[in-house]
Amino acid sequence: MYRADKYYGPDRQVLAGISLSFLPGAKIGVLGPNGAGKSTLLRIMAGKEETSSGVAELAPGATVGLLEQEPSLDPAKDVRGNVEDGVRPLRDLLDRFNEISAGFAEPDADFDALLAEQSTVQDAIDRAGAWQLEEHLDHAMDALRLPDGDRDVETLSGGERRRVALCRL
Repeated sequence: MYRADKYYGPDRQVLAGISLSFLPGAKIGVLGPNGAGKSTLLRIMAGKEETSSGVAELAPGATVGLLEQEPSLDPAKDVRGNVEDGVRPLRDLLDRFNEISAGFAEPDADFDALLAEQSTVQDAIDRAGAWQLEEHLDHAMDALRLPDGDRDVETLSGGERRRVALCRL
């Protein structure tokens, strides 16, 4: 972030000339009184909001996640489903691998096509280290003391909702 300014309307400047950069893997904290622009700064850093002037961009290859103060969860999914949304591409790869494997049992299966796709999907899973996804999710859910995975997210307290959103992130 270089010389970033943020205005809300013509008269309310929330950020003025902010320049920030971080080393890879850095852990940061943002402190200040209410209304100082902490949340605005973090939303800009996460790419959820634009600066009024100046530059704010991620380094090449960097990723960012933002845990909102009041996170939204998908009410159509249980706790586990919401957590899995954070690793959806990996979950989808594993699900596709299982679908392909089940396809071998079909009486009219095209084994050559199934083997070719299975090889491609398996290579992607290997590269991502996704074979242990279930164990990693279980460990993360336990570490954050999440409610049972099959629990309806509509029944969660505010703190439980935030922990589910943090685990998803």
